[in-house]
Formats: sequence, C-alpha cells, structure tokens
Amino acid sequence: MEHWVQYGLFAYLLLNFGLTFAWPSYRVWKQTGVIPITFSNADTAHDFIGKVFKGLLGMLLCVGALYAFYPKAIPYLLPFWYLQHAILQKIGIFILFTVLFWIAFAQYQMANSWRIGIDEQHKTPLVTAGIFAISRNPIFLGMLSSLLGIFLVIPNAVTGTILVTGVLVVQIQVRLEEAFLHKMHGTAYEQYCKQTRRWL
Repeated sequence: MEHWVQYGLFAYLLLNFGLTFAWPSYRVWKQTGVIPITFSNADTAHDFIGKVFKGLLGMLLCVGALYAFYPKAIPYLLPFWYLQHAILQKIGIFILFTVLFWIAFAQYQMANSWRIGIDEQHKTPLVTAGIFAISRNPIFLGMLSSLLGIFLVIPNAVTGTILVTGVLVVQIQVRLEEAFLHKMHGTAYEQYCKQTRRWL
C-alpha cells in the first residue's frame, strides 16, 4: 500500500468528521442554541439506529488507525485481494473527495435546519431548493457514497460489512424521517416528494 494512502485515509476520516459533523453541529448550536444531535438512549427504532451509526463511525476510525499506525494488523481485516486494483482505488478516492464537498454544500444549504436524527422539539423549515431539488436526501446519499469510496480504497471484510450495514440503517432512517416530515409539513412535503426523487 502506498504511504500516502495509508496515512491519507486516516487524515481524510478525521477531516470528514470535522467538516460534516463537528463543525455543522457547532455552527447550528452557536446560531440557534439548539443541539442538533437528536439521538438519545431511549428504546426506540430511531435511537437504536443512532447507536448503530456511532458504532459504524467508531469502526471506520479504528480501521483507518490500523492502516495508518499498525499495518501488521491489516491481514486480520480479511482484505479482498481481487479488488485491490489501482483503478478501483482511484475511483474510490475520487468518490471520497467529491462527496465530501457534496455533503458540506448540502449542509450549508440546510443552514439551521440541519439535524442529526429527528428533532421533534423544534420545527424547522422544509428545505427544497438548491441541491435538495435534485435529491431529497443528498446528505445520506453522500454518506453512502463515502462508505463505497472507502471500500474501494481498502476493500476488506470490515469495510464491506460497514458498507452493507450503512446501506441498511440509512434506508430505515430515511423512511423514519420521511414519515416525520410528512407529519410536520403535510401537503407541502407530499408535493416535494412528487417533484424530487428520494435519491437521484
């Protein structure tokens, strides 16, 4: 493995976490006084998914750290050697940096409506313009694309499991949020669904 990929992937994960989680959370809290993280420890489907998201994030950071600082452990992740091609790796890197800007731009357009999870305490405007006129879930789409990109860069059993699990929990979370938005915005959301696809 090239050293710039070995260390660059871990640096990318930290950058991604900072730009798409830490900074937007701080910005919304600073401007509104609302903590945008809505997942709690309640025994609900919504909060269970929150726990799964945290687990996936932790796994990604651990995998990135292993590749960067303890490469001897890589064989234990069960690499898919038949997918370890330079072309696939370059495609993965392209996806990673493209979706990083995609997610950051979508969060910028959501402004103070951005939340992590479902916020039942504060009503937020329905965002339908800009990138949200292309996709109803551009941030989730970017998240799934980034998991695919990571898998292509370092294809192994762990990143493959993270990708598959991520797809499943995002599909569930999207439907939970759709039901909530329909309840909150009614016909306006119904019209938005008719005009804009769930993904692309």
